[in-house]
Amino acid sequence: MHLKEKILQTGISEEQVLDTPEALLCYGYDATRQMAQPQLAVLAETTDQVAAVMSIAQKLQIPVFPRGAGSGMSGGSVPVSNGIVISLTRMKKILEIDLGNLMAVVEPGVITGELQEEVSKHGLLYPPDPASLAFSTIGGNVAENAGGPRAVKYGVTGNYVSGLKVVLPDGSIINTGNKCIKSVSGYDLTHLFVGSEGTLGIITKILLRLVPAPAVTHTLLLAFADMENAALAITNMVRQHIIPSTTEFLDHHSINAIRDSLPFTLPEEARTLLLVEVDGDDENVKRESTAIQKLVESSTVMILTANDKTERDTLWQARRSLSPAIAKIAPDKLNEDIAVPRTAIPEVLKQIESIAKKTDLPIVCFGHAGDGNIHVNVMLDKSDNRQARMGEKAVKEIFAATIELGGTLSGEHGIGNTKAKFFPLEWNPATIAAMQAVKRAFDPNNILNPGKIFPA
Repeated sequence: MHLKEKILQTGISEEQVLDTPEALLCYGYDATRQMAQPQLAVLAETTDQVAAVMSIAQKLQIPVFPRGAGSGMSGGSVPVSNGIVISLTRMKKILEIDLGNLMAVVEPGVITGELQEEVSKHGLLYPPDPASLAFSTIGGNVAENAGGPRAVKYGVTGNYVSGLKVVLPDGSIINTGNKCIKSVSGYDLTHLFVGSEGTLGIITKILLRLVPAPAVTHTLLLAFADMENAALAITNMVRQHIIPSTTEFLDHHSINAIRDSLPFTLPEEARTLLLVEVDGDDENVKRESTAIQKLVESSTVMILTANDKTERDTLWQARRSLSPAIAKIAPDKLNEDIAVPRTAIPEVLKQIESIAKKTDLPIVCFGHAGDGNIHVNVMLDKSDNRQARMGEKAVKEIFAATIELGGTLSGEHGIGNTKAKFFPLEWNPATIAAMQAVKRAFDPNNILNPGKIFPA
């Protein structure tokens, strides 16, 4: 009996099982632009359907690749060996918004921005805000432990996950966590699955913590002549116990790319921008905004402020126009998301600049300065063999510098298959062996998202 027929016998409808080349094309890639073709794609609608497919795959020893919106930047959902893709985008219900316990219960296919919009109607906030929030799914965010600009104050996705329903590789179903504020009953399985990149189980229901929405948000655009003063400004904010909700930075390559398209004029000497937001009640926001301006008045070359949404959108245009602007520098890019301790930002940027000169490739850096998460974009033409080689050399040296400074290979994108070969740079053999032992305990036959995280 063919694989498709076995799946159809479980009660999954024929329109949910895709097997034509043109249909499968849509399920073989992610934002890394890698391409692979699975045997089948199953558009699951319930936990039981996911479990049924996993049970069949386990018996037949066929690899399974869970998939959300396919917006990942590390190859996490790419079906690298011929197998089954289970798409969870049809599981998109917001099942409950519990106002008494400040919790939301959602299916994995819920779009992040849509959840934020729905809870905002109740005066609540779901803080994690990856750049892809308009199309990325909550399930994918949990699997990758996604971050975003607000992570500096509010934390990443994992800080808001209180419980999960998970289908294990053998098709069994487990529940982890609950709505209790405190629960120390047994192992914390919830946070073992968060960030596991779909290698331990397939998440089919998520319990999320919510917080009251801030009453006021104030935005400042701070321009500096160098990164050192920008980094010092962030350190001084923290020392004065000011924790902005957002602290985005753009390096001089980024500024040069967007300077002519901005709705305001930047001084020629501006080589680093900080986009800072503070939120909370009106009194504290005014106090913190004033304190920040006093902290930086002697080291900035320009300060712009915004109080309403229109003015905020104007300032945010500097950040939002960046990706299309840098695309003009070169046809391709190697996009990495290193993170270092805040105090190491100037040094890692200095080393990246040196690597750019050595490889003769532009390297554009921007990201979340408040938590040390830097998006490093090595700009190149992959059809040029020399540039392709130099690009790989640049990435390897950037990772080495990052680890040397106490950093990590990924602040929010995950390891997937694009960074797997670099994993030993960060972790010693004993640590990797411990992680692999966890993988074997859940998935002894390595059928769930194989080829991800660990080096081949």
